[in-house]
Amino acid sequence: MQKSWLATPVAVVALAFSLAFAGVVKSESNRQARLSPSTTAAGTRLAALAGSELQAPSSFVGASAPAAAARTGGGRHVALVIGNASYPDDDAALTQPVHDARALADELRARGFDVALGEDLTRQGMQDAVASFEAKIVPGSTAFIFFSGYAVQTGRQSYMIPVDAQIWREADVRHEGIAIDPVVADMDARGAGVKLVVVDASRRNPFERRFRGLSIGLAPITTPEGTLVIYGAPPGKVARDDDGDRSLFVAELIRQIRSPGATAEDVFNRTRIGVARASNGQHVPGVFSSLAEDVDLASSTAAPSRQSSR
Repeated sequence: MQKSWLATPVAVVALAFSLAFAGVVKSESNRQARLSPSTTAAGTRLAALAGSELQAPSSFVGASAPAAAARTGGGRHVALVIGNASYPDDDAALTQPVHDARALADELRARGFDVALGEDLTRQGMQDAVASFEAKIVPGSTAFIFFSGYAVQTGRQSYMIPVDAQIWREADVRHEGIAIDPVVADMDARGAGVKLVVVDASRRNPFERRFRGLSIGLAPITTPEGTLVIYGAPPGKVARDDDGDRSLFVAELIRQIRSPGATAEDVFNRTRIGVARASNGQHVPGVFSSLAEDVDLASSTAAPSRQSSR
């Protein structure tokens, strides 16, 4: 009888201890579940944020995703190609910049460049495109930038003009345009080993008649070491647009890019000569180089990237 009376409280205590221990285990399990981002809304938001950072910006078309695993040699091959044609201040849209930009973008992709293509970009669109392009540059990269449209020289600087620019006086050029020299300087500062610049904007523009003292043509670009530049016309000169949807200048440039074994300097110089001959000397592009070594542009070893985001 005495033993039975003692067994009851012992059993009660054991049961209570067992229940308390089970509660602790469950509480710890729940705490671990709350800390696991893969099973919570916070974790979902974190994963979504990480994914969004890898997406190409949507302010310009054809921004191809990086193909770093396919890059070989001295670094990545990246390019920004812009064709601006629809300027409200002009009597009619330019016929060639967008077609030329698309053709050159396709050719560079075929040569292994990670290409972003922009068409009829506003000032904000151009700023976003340039920033995204510069962010892709790593030390040793080959960085290629092309602009076709209207450009204006003022204060010995050349400015690429967005399609929404409001230009009525000289100060508006500096405020509304995108200066070329700082873009090239940023490419260099980010470590691009080779900087290739093509500016097909040496054309008379609708802003010239609005204020006096505007310099005709474009200004020379400052070329840090490892830079190769080709203008549609020499500094201070203008070139008329050819008939048709494609320009002689860009068609010749693409033809020379396809030349087997041609270096970048070969491509640009042969483009200058080819355009001059085809136009009977009426259209002579300007070439400027500070390259310290040959760059094999025509047969890049990088694999092409075809992905795009719109």
